[in-house]
Amino acid sequence: MPAKNNSIVKLTDGAITMTDLKLFGTDGVRGVANSETMNTEIATKIGRAAAYYVKDSDEIPQIVIGKDTRLSGYMIETALASGITSMGLNVIKTGPLPSPGVGFICKSMRARLGIVISASHNPWDQNGIKIFGHDGFKLDIEQESAIETLIDQGTPEKHLAPSRNIGKITQVHDSNGRYIQYLKERFPHRLNLRGIRIELDCANGAAYTVAPSVLEELGADIRPYNANPSGYNINEECGALHPERICTITGKSKANIGITLDGDADRVLLSDENGNLVDGDAILYISAKHLHSRGHLGQSTVVGTVMTNLGLDAALKREGISLVRTEVGDHNVISYMKKNGINLGGETCGHLIYLHHSNTGDGLLAALRILSIMKQQDKPLSELVKGYKPYPQKTINVVVKEKIPFDNIMEITDLKRSIDNKLKERGRSLLRYSGTEMVARITVESDDAALTDSLVDELANIVREKLGA
Repeated sequence: MPAKNNSIVKLTDGAITMTDLKLFGTDGVRGVANSETMNTEIATKIGRAAAYYVKDSDEIPQIVIGKDTRLSGYMIETALASGITSMGLNVIKTGPLPSPGVGFICKSMRARLGIVISASHNPWDQNGIKIFGHDGFKLDIEQESAIETLIDQGTPEKHLAPSRNIGKITQVHDSNGRYIQYLKERFPHRLNLRGIRIELDCANGAAYTVAPSVLEELGADIRPYNANPSGYNINEECGALHPERICTITGKSKANIGITLDGDADRVLLSDENGNLVDGDAILYISAKHLHSRGHLGQSTVVGTVMTNLGLDAALKREGISLVRTEVGDHNVISYMKKNGINLGGETCGHLIYLHHSNTGDGLLAALRILSIMKQQDKPLSELVKGYKPYPQKTINVVVKEKIPFDNIMEITDLKRSIDNKLKERGRSLLRYSGTEMVARITVESDDAALTDSLVDELANIVREKLGA
């Protein structure tokens, strides 16, 4: 059964944890392109190890490779494909496609793995590699650890395919169309989006063709922005990292909704018709209330993370819905959902998982779910979100030299304890390290905005003093 409301669940049971991995982080492998952390040698080794991990002597399996719009995607794609084919497996390339689209193509084409080349919301000069299994779910920590071990031991290089058995590379030219059709099938058949005006920020990323197409084909009147990728402008002052842009545009135009995606379109944030931000927690509230009213919310429970706003606890409790928190990372959210029969979960940043529709976070799917609720209830977005009042929350990122456990630094732990005692039932503080960057994230949340700002500044200052680069 699901954990009690507002509890933080651990998923590893003392086995492998993210800190045990050297290569993989909270969402795959990431680093500055063509640096020691993300280069052709690393990509080739990952390709070989991934291929070896799923290789079957009785057949020649295939692996799907997709990417976002970063310039370095060409380089990493070629290296990955070289590594995979050198093991005797075939490669299917989709070209630029949202991460959830790669997971879908992988599953629909019965491929052994789907590999996405993307650093998600990170700047254009970084890139990454994340891997989906044959079932469309991201690999879990144990699977990633197994691939790391193969790389460390150099096992794949001892089992290269003989010349006659080297794999082939083919291109799926209609991958966008397949994914568009998949998304449309998840929108209620009796409904369309005629009469809905949408402001759409594609972040110059992987959804630059898919997002406008699927919304237009469903009948919406859209105005797309940042849908002209250059290889250098992904996430640049746009997309889900800068939701204030789409909020300003939507508020001025009085469109029905604003939609803003991140670079690989697995995240989404929204604007209501008045230009107010509707974040991942608000999207969870709207979706949970709708599903619960129809008896379709698994276990009457939603899965969030330690970053999920305390205001969501209160809003869901009024609807008879429980909230369970995991550690940060959509793979943690999904893992708990799968084990406990829960079909809705996500993160404040806009990773939303509808497990009855998809096996991974999907920004476009989440936007379509909200649009369908707007149509079914004939209510504007501002009306749907009314029952959710977030607590004032502020996060400060501090660049660090080393990720020393916070508990090892007395001054930090003493101050945090003092802050938590001051807040008591009014709020909380949270310290964590980014899984993809050398950054400490300091968060304070309370029922008083001035108190929140004061305490988070105080805590960030001591972290900066003791750990700052």
